[in-house]
Amino acid sequence: MRQLNEEETKIFFEKLGEYIGANIKLLIENEEDPHVFRLIKNKVYYMSLQIANWATNVGKDELLHVGTYFGKFTKTKKFRLNITCLEILAKYAKHKVWLKSSGEQSFLYGNHVIKAHLAKMSENIPQYANVILFSLQENPLGFGVASRSTLQCKDLDPTTVVVFNQADLGEYLRVEDDKNIEK
Repeated sequence: MRQLNEEETKIFFEKLGEYIGANIKLLIENEEDPHVFRLIKNKVYYMSLQIANWATNVGKDELLHVGTYFGKFTKTKKFRLNITCLEILAKYAKHKVWLKSSGEQSFLYGNHVIKAHLAKMSENIPQYANVILFSLQENPLGFGVASRSTLQCKDLDPTTVVVFNQADLGEYLRVEDDKNIEK
């Protein structure tokens, strides 16, 4: 386990910034309960500073993971967010989309969001901006990319895709299902 180097930090914060903007500061600049990001085998974890200090007593071969898994660096040095950080991203999201109950199931099955499934959107979402998707009960469901801006969505056909699905909570079940098929 180690701290992210300068290049990794830049790539990681750029990716996070697409979802939560300047709210990144709120994740790491908490005087009462300081938190840090740490790298374990190309995977980034978010944890309290106290837990990070305790984890230094565990050997690097024995430590599998600690804290909240945010994502991993690919071999090409790109960063991929994982659905496990959704709760944290949802708190600080700058662009939000709420789905009708009829659209939740479709989204959780891995489909893109069409206009007919939209309940509401935050204002001024630009085209191709990263968004966090919520149910009408304010439960985070996943994240994606807006295929249209907020203004463009008003005049669209109900079957037009408005958000591309990048990750959703249904992944847990779909991945589990794939593992059972391989056996």
